[in-house]
This record gives sequence, C-alpha cells and structure tokens, in this order.
Amino acid sequence: MIADGREVRTFASLRFRREREQSWIELESLVDQVRLEGLRSLSSEQVERFPLLYRSTLSSLSVARAIALDRALLEYLDNLALRAYLTFYAPPLDVLAAARRFALYGFPQAVRALRWQVAIAFAALAVGLFSGFVLVNGNEQQWFGALVPSDLAGGRGPASTAAELLSTEIAAPVPENVFGAIANGFFSHNTLVALLVFGFGLLAGVPTILLTVYQGAILGAFFALHYHRGLSVEFAGWVGIHGVTELLALVLMAAAGLRLGEILVFPNESSRTDAFAIHGPAAAKVAVGAVGMLALAAILEGYFRAAVQSTDARLAVAVLGLIAWGVYLRFAGREAPT
Repeated sequence: MIADGREVRTFASLRFRREREQSWIELESLVDQVRLEGLRSLSSEQVERFPLLYRSTLSSLSVARAIALDRALLEYLDNLALRAYLTFYAPPLDVLAAARRFALYGFPQAVRALRWQVAIAFAALAVGLFSGFVLVNGNEQQWFGALVPSDLAGGRGPASTAAELLSTEIAAPVPENVFGAIANGFFSHNTLVALLVFGFGLLAGVPTILLTVYQGAILGAFFALHYHRGLSVEFAGWVGIHGVTELLALVLMAAAGLRLGEILVFPNESSRTDAFAIHGPAAAKVAVGAVGMLALAAILEGYFRAAVQSTDARLAVAVLGLIAWGVYLRFAGREAPT
C-alpha cells in the first residue's frame, strides 16, 4: 500500500509538472534575461506576459504545497517565485538614493522622535561644561590636571602662556598633510567617546549620562584655562568652528544611547526583543547620522579651522552651523513618511 501511495504521488507530481512546466520555463527565461540584460531588454509583449506567468507560478506553488508534491518541485517553485519577485518587483538597491532619503527624512525624523532624550543629553553636557569651568576657574592648578587627561591636554595646562596657546593652538597653520589631519580629527578622543556613550546606553543609560557630563567638564576646563589668559573669545571661535557639529553629534549619540537604556529598562507591555524591534531603529538612525556629523566635524577641524584664521569668521561659521543644524533637525522631512 505504501508503495502504491508513493507511485500515486509520483504520477501526480509528473502530471502536475507536465501540465504547467512550460510556463515555469518561460518565466525563468525572462528572469535570466532581466538579470543579464536589464528590464529594458524586454519587449512590450514580454512585459505584459510576466505578471500572468508570475501569478501562475504562485498558483502552482500553492497547489503543490496543498497536495504535498515532492520536495524538489516545491523548492524549485519557491526559488523561482522568489527570484521573479526580486527581479521585477523589489526596488533596486540605489546607495545614493538611500543615503539621500536618510539625510532628508530618516535622520531628522528619528532625532525628533528622541527629543526628550536629546534634551536630557544636552542638560548633561551643560552641567558638565558649567562644572568644569567653575572648578578650574576657582583652582586651575588643582582641577585642570584632574579633569583633563594628559594625552588630551597636549601639553596645555596651568603653565601655558597666552602666547604659547596662540602660536601652537589658535593660530596654528594649515597642516601639510590635510587628509591625515582630517583622519586624526575623525578618529579622535571625542569620536571614541561618542561611540561609547551610545553603546553604554545598554547599561541602563547611566554611563551614557556620566560620560556626557565628563565631556562637558573637559570642555569647561579648557574654557577656564583660556579665560584666565584673556583668550576666551579666540578659543570659542577656534573650538566652535568644528565643535558645534562635533558636540551636537555627541549629544545625539548620547540621546540614542539613552533610548536604548530606556527600552531595556522599560519595555512596557512588550518583550524586550519586541521593544527593541519597534523602537530601536530610531536610535540606530540617530547614531548613524551622528557618525556622519562626526565625519563632517573632522573635515572642519582638520582643514577649515586652520584655513580660517579670523576669530570673527570662525565664530560666524559656528553660529551659522548651529542655526543650520537647528533648522535642519527641526523641519527637515516633515512631509515624508518615516
């Protein structure tokens, strides 16, 4: 009886294939033609013929599954249907178009979705900036070295004079190796910290806030150092020309990290896996956009900061950058779906 049953199924499979195989072969030839020569190689008759062949193949696949035909036939039809869909219906991968859509819509929309986290990150940076300035302004000898690591200080400290800071920092010439300077700007301390504040969000967001406060404290310490030497305006221009973009990227990275921590600690009624699947993409988009901002900040730091020697011009670039980022993140992408 078992042998008879197998013979019946084999006969049914052969008959099923014989009745429909010609349409499968025709669809497969169209798929191969498009993959080799592109959609424009199809004639108008072939374009009209394709949806009929595709629906027929889907129907064959449905029937084959219902009557449990042989596995090889099911795999063939499943593969053919998938190839046909990807060839004719799936949108082609256009990296430039995807990047443009992300920049115009995805990134600013994601930032606005995390507005409360952004506000918290800004507050943490401001607290650190104020604290660092007050501490170093009160006791430069004690607090500057305590707040600023030696490798980050780069020889600058309480012993530095105004003339030294002007010649080696604020009025430094354009580097001979511009691309190397840009690369150093991107792979800098602040970039590493930005990535850390995002990743540490998985630890309930606490290290993210602490690192953001600390980064603000370091900047505040430098401001106090220059303030004591009458260079506060010059330093504001020198750091602002790239710092507006870089610090905003740091804040956005921190906001994305805080969002991850929020999902982890407060998944609400969903499981953590579902919560990350639903709310995690917005945090990921913000982090990706912030990396792009860090790259732009590296270009501003590696070349334009030295190329633009006027403090007024530097301050103007910083102010215009702040306005441009504010308008972009506030209004861009409002008419497009997420």
